[in-house]
Amino acid sequence: MNLADKVTSLRLILAPFFFILYLFPEMGLFSWVSDDLRWTVPVLWVLFILSEITDLLDGKIARARHEVSDFGKLFDPFADVLVRITYFLCFVIDGILPALLFLVVLYREFGIQFLRNLMLKKGVVLGARKGGKLKAVTYMLAGAVALLAASAARFELDDAVILPLRTGAVVIFLISVVISVISFIDYVSVYNKTGK
Repeated sequence: MNLADKVTSLRLILAPFFFILYLFPEMGLFSWVSDDLRWTVPVLWVLFILSEITDLLDGKIARARHEVSDFGKLFDPFADVLVRITYFLCFVIDGILPALLFLVVLYREFGIQFLRNLMLKKGVVLGARKGGKLKAVTYMLAGAVALLAASAARFELDDAVILPLRTGAVVIFLISVVISVISFIDYVSVYNKTGK
């Protein structure tokens, strides 16, 4: 693994920590620390921001060091999906994001992984495309707004603050789901062209 791949692998470590720190305190499993959930907010934000920063850095590092590899082209989107699916799942369990949209995201991401495997059998490595990168940006925005809503709830702010954040998170998530479906169609068309 080169340096860029090591940066990518950080997301595989950060994702389960986010999950544990998001859900376990609500279940009282961290009551020895505090019953007040506010302490989790800065930690969750650090994990979220680190995950997103590593997503930006790994590609830049790989290009700057001329270490772009077939492994990295597959490993980076895999790590992206793993971390974003993790925090989307937290937001669905928390009632911020709709489960139906999350299911569409899951189907899309599993579909892309299946296509990548089929293309590998043809000797072609399918890296991220423009639509996939745009989808990643909207996933990040939806995650950030959903985490703002969760943070506001943990600080017990007024519904006048929480409800617009929750609505904004759902709207951005819906947009990201539409973009993800469009980008999936693009990936399918690339796959079909490789068969000719």
